[in-house]
Amino acid sequence: MKLLPIQQTRLDNAHFIGNPDCEPGLSMTIDFFNRVGYVPPWIGYFVELDGKLVGSAAFKGQPKAGRVEIAYGTFPAYQNRGVGTEVCKQLVRLALQADPLVTVTARTLPEESYSTHILRKNKFICLGTVWDEEDGDVWEWAYQSRA
Repeated sequence: MKLLPIQQTRLDNAHFIGNPDCEPGLSMTIDFFNRVGYVPPWIGYFVELDGKLVGSAAFKGQPKAGRVEIAYGTFPAYQNRGVGTEVCKQLVRLALQADPLVTVTARTLPEESYSTHILRKNKFICLGTVWDEEDGDVWEWAYQSRA
């Protein structure tokens, strides 16, 4: 499995344009870069497995106050195959390689789901409910290397 960086402009992402699974995420990610900046490795990625694009992954900006939030998703045809679990693991690994002291966080809707299962499998613990400007009340999770 490989994380393929999403580049800063639409023109630089020709290999993702036209893929119906990539199109919505590509536009959103480039818009996000325009708001918060483009600072690798704290960017968005598409996920390749066996030569096929199977999902997306991202950091929601650069670390702030020693914390960085991750987000990921699996394209519908590849769900329930362990892809999300591996993508989460790779994002954590990338974050800690870039900054061994960063706390890796994630947010989910405040209910049990595939996402909560994936986070637990990857040694995240739920810190509780927090307010998110976009999603309202959410559960916040943090990676615990010894969990």
